[in-house]
Amino acid sequence: QVQLVESGGGLVQPGGSLRLSCAASGSIFSINAMGWYRQVPGKERELVATITSGGSTKYADSVKGRFTISRDNARNSVYLQMNSLKPEDTAVYYCNAGVITRDYVFYDTWGQGTQVTVSS
Repeated sequence: QVQLVESGGGLVQPGGSLRLSCAASGSIFSINAMGWYRQVPGKERELVATITSGGSTKYADSVKGRFTISRDNARNSVYLQMNSLKPEDTAVYYCNAGVITRDYVFYDTWGQGTQVTVSS
């Protein structure tokens, strides 16, 4: 069994910053790509940013230059530094990871989500 636990969401004013963290735990052999997605009510979940095990990154156009994704492979963790936040960044943010367990089974794993609200 593999779990992803997110933290760091909250309420912030426009122009402010937040840092999201996500840690994977369980019977982990390795983790492929990790990423952050977000969803607002009535809309589909959308990609925010992803990072491969080698450190290659990909961002949604809407967050380029403002958000930075990083990971710590030793801690099985991924982070999202969000700067210059806008009201349209308000959403539930979900962590995702492609985990290979010690039994060599692949799981596309999701966290429980953390609310980010950008409002004055």
